[in-house]
Amino acid sequence: MTTVLLLIDVQRNMLQPPEPVPAAAEVAPVLADLLERARFAGAPVVHVRNNGGPDDPDETGTFGWELVCRPRTGELVVDKTEPDAFSGTPLAGLLPVGASVVIAGMQSEFCVRATARAAMRRGHPVTLVRGAHATYDDAAPAHGISQDVEKELVHEGAALADLDEVRFA
Repeated sequence: MTTVLLLIDVQRNMLQPPEPVPAAAEVAPVLADLLERARFAGAPVVHVRNNGGPDDPDETGTFGWELVCRPRTGELVVDKTEPDAFSGTPLAGLLPVGASVVIAGMQSEFCVRATARAAMRRGHPVTLVRGAHATYDDAAPAHGISQDVEKELVHEGAALADLDEVRFA
């Protein structure tokens, strides 16, 4: 069975100054390692990029909108405007039927959660990688928000794995 890596909104506005997520220094190397593992295994990689509107930190075409990890030849880039990366994009048609999906990226309680749920509704087994997703402080500290999302998604049927447990077929 094919395993696809979905990197959700791994963009400069989330991981680099002026306002990175609080865990940027910890999550960025995990994301880079995960991507290298997928590439080494020859797994399909899809970079999902949020297209923000005027004056958003990820406004299309701005520095903040750019992907942190440059896609290689053969890796796909899907642009989105909704938290669910399947909504209004060609993503569903790009994933092989029944493919397992490894999800990592930004922000845990918005785009990561919405895309994981949408993938599961479409019959894709989902693995969320601990330490490979993050968010901003809000009503609670960012780390706690990310942990809560992990619990929710596991309760809904996703798997949770540490980086060294992730295998790409």
